[in-house]
Order: sequence, then C-alpha cells, then structure tokens
Amino acid sequence: MKDFLIKGATVLTLGSRTQNHPEADILVKGGIIAEVGPGVRSRSAEVVDGSNTIVMPGFVDAHRVCRVSLFKQEGLVPTGVEPSPDDVYAGTIVSLLSAAEAGVTTVVDWYDGPADPSHVSAALRAHDDSGLRTVLVLAASEATVDVWHSAISEHGLRPTERTVFAAGLPVFDEDGSLERSQSHVAELGLRLHLKGTEQDAGRFASSSDAFGDDLTVVHANGLTDTDLDAIASSGAGVALTPVADMTNGPGAPPMQDLLDRKIRPGLGVGDELQGPSDLLAQVRAAISIQHATYFDRKLAGKGGLPNLLSTRDVIRYGTIDGANAVGLGATTGSIEVGKQADLIMIRTDTPNLYPVNDPIGAIVWGIDTSNIDSVFVDGRPLMRSGVLDADVTTVGSLVADARKRMGVPTRRFVTATGGQPQ
Repeated sequence: MKDFLIKGATVLTLGSRTQNHPEADILVKGGIIAEVGPGVRSRSAEVVDGSNTIVMPGFVDAHRVCRVSLFKQEGLVPTGVEPSPDDVYAGTIVSLLSAAEAGVTTVVDWYDGPADPSHVSAALRAHDDSGLRTVLVLAASEATVDVWHSAISEHGLRPTERTVFAAGLPVFDEDGSLERSQSHVAELGLRLHLKGTEQDAGRFASSSDAFGDDLTVVHANGLTDTDLDAIASSGAGVALTPVADMTNGPGAPPMQDLLDRKIRPGLGVGDELQGPSDLLAQVRAAISIQHATYFDRKLAGKGGLPNLLSTRDVIRYGTIDGANAVGLGATTGSIEVGKQADLIMIRTDTPNLYPVNDPIGAIVWGIDTSNIDSVFVDGRPLMRSGVLDADVTTVGSLVADARKRMGVPTRRFVTATGGQPQ
C-alpha cells in the first residue's frame, strides 16, 4: 500500500477535532490519516494533485439491501425465485460497485437471503472483492436467529479485514421483547439492527430497557412519540432510507421528530428497486423533507417554528453521523488523524459546480456522481480519474447470467427512434 499526499485541495474533514480548510494537504500513511493541514510535507509519499477538488470523507450508506440490485428500477423482486450463491454474489457485487462509483466508501448490507452458509459466503466474498468497508447484517426472523448463530459459530464464517458482521431483525419478537434475540446477538459480540416501522409502534417504549447504543433502528417510520423518546434516551443509532421509503409506501421519515430529540440519523439507499444508488439523493431528500415540514407549518400560521436543517448538518448525516449510527464512528466518517483513509475527491472545475461559492453547499445541492473523481478506502484507490478499479465487463456478464438463471433475462431497450425492446 503506497503512502500518498494530497496537495492543495479544499478539505472538508467533517470531524469534531479537525477543522475544514479552504486549501490544505492530507498525508496518508499505511492506510491511515497521518496529517491534515496546510504545508504538509513528505519525502517518500506519492503526491496527488488536489487542485480544483474538494476532498471529504466517503459517504456512509447506513442501510442497503444489496442482493436485490439484480432487479434495479424494476420496482419489485420476482416472487417464487430462489437465488443461488452465484446470484447472491452477482447482485451484491454490482450494488457495491455502484456505491463505490458514487463516492460511497462504507455500505451496511442487510442480507435477508437464504439462511445457508454457502449463500452468506457468496455475499461475504462480494464484500471482500468490492474493496469497500462494509457491514454484513445477517437478517432473520426470531425463528432463524439460531441459524445465523450456527452459520457463524459452527461453519466458520468469519468477517474480513474491512467487513464486520451484525445481526438484523425485521420485526420485534411476538411478545414485544428483545431479550431472547439480544442474548443470541450478545454471544456473538454483534451489533443489532432492527427495523422499526408502524407495526412496531409502542414496542420500543415498552422494551427500552432491552437496548442501548449497540442498536441501530432502521426506518423509524410510524413510531410513536414515546418510541422516539425511548430511542433518543437509549443512545441507539437511527438509519433512514428517505427515497426508498417515499417511493415504496412507508412514507417520509420523521425528520423533524428526530431533530426535536437531537437524534442525528445516518442515511441509506435502502434498495435500488425504485431509486438511485448514491447517497446524494438521500442527503437531498432528508433536507428537503425537513424544509417542507417547516414551510407547511409556517403557511398554516403555526408558532414555535423549528430551525431549518442546514447543509452543515445534513452532510454529516451522510458521513460521520451515519458512521456513528452503525457503530463505525471511531473508524470512518470523518478525516481526522488516526482514522482510516476513507476519502473521496470531487472535481469542482465543471460547469455544474463552477464557481464553488460554498463547498458544503456545492456537495449537498450541486454535485452529481460525475463529479466523483477518486475514491479511497484504507488508502487504497478504488477509483481514479472517474474510472473504477474493477472488471465491470465481467460483473455485467455475471449479472446477466444470474438474471437468466432466475428466469428474468436482461432486456436491451428502446432505440432513440422509439423501436421496440429487444
């Protein structure tokens, strides 16, 4: 792994200990942030020109179902189709590479596929091959928590250098208690991710003594005020998927309710069935929802209006707050000395951004994925000059083969003159 020195970039550290810089340098040694600031020098490091770029921590996708990306933009997953391990690998790797290309350096993958070691191994192999920092959430109902326990403890499945395991529960136990699930999870030393939706209303409040800051609540749509109070007091993380929730039915996430309780959520794609694969869309959805709430209240003549969510806050939802929400805040999510070098370089000399009057505003409102120039995880380049370090042609073939096996062959679509699909 080469040491490198980024020179002369606008640096958004988004950290609590390190300030942002209009122009500064970043030294990376052994995959770790070694120094940040103006005038950094190193005799041995490769120099990377940072002029006309913004360097910031890579985005953290706090909740994504990777394997279903075989069905991007189709709206749903076909029923009655049992994926093979190769199908799981294909869907997972194409999703992770699309994340990397969009400047995401950390992905939390909610794996809800077959509870079989060979399938889980295929997902884990895709995580490793992607080069990203990942969390593989082994999602299960209460009835199959034992299956995951067996898969890890008896079949020798092990996390890799950049991937950790977590446990996922789609719903509460029938009696509203988390205790049985927590005992299984505690034995494995895993973080628990729990989907919290309208069907769970009231259960968080009644089970508040069973969880703490080792829990990530996903979605949080439809929960009661007492549920949200319990989540806030417990220190649990929250991961929102604004675009997927608004297009798939659950509705807008409770942005203002979370802000009122000083809960700083992470953001995730959720899935790519009816939405984009980048965090920029989630960041913009989150701030737009809160602004819409504010103006609705103002137009209704209500008093006690909240503050407008700022770009300074929402950019952290997509980075350090997301890392904190999934238990990785000490490792990634900000550019600070001692943290892993999970960085992205964003080109600013393009018409869609120039002139950059406010770097944070430019990120939140101005850039698109075409501005992502370089992506580094642990200091290793996954993308340089807009080109992924991956065999995307082979991945495309794997995806096409998987869809064919599953009876949903890849279609080639209409021509510019309106020809029929082929």
